Amino acid sequence: MKAELTLPEELVEQLADRLTERLKPVLAGNVKRPDDEVIFDVHGLAEYLKVDASWVYKKVSLKEIPHFHAGKYPRFKKSQIDKWIESQTVRPLPPLGLSKKARESP
Repeated sequence: MKAELTLPEELVEQLADRLTERLKPVLAGNVKRPDDEVIFDVHGLAEYLKVDASWVYKKVSLKEIPHFHAGKYPRFKKSQIDKWIESQTVRPLPPLGLSKKARESP
């Protein structure tokens, strides 16, 4: 069974024009997501991670956290920090399962 939808040509053109206008920035690569270019200072990162600023300074001095410098000031890209957080995540071990034979033995 085939269904057909008939729309006025003018409506189809309006829809095509609106769609084209919305897709232009996407196709040109000019669309930025809100978090793409977020850059933290030490205190902003400390707030984001819910830690003390002294912890952030220590991680910077030990080069244990991704950062760059704006002059003498350490700065942190949110996208890199999020990747770093993911790499630091401890995955749970699978549950220890006893074999059927071990469960049956007294």
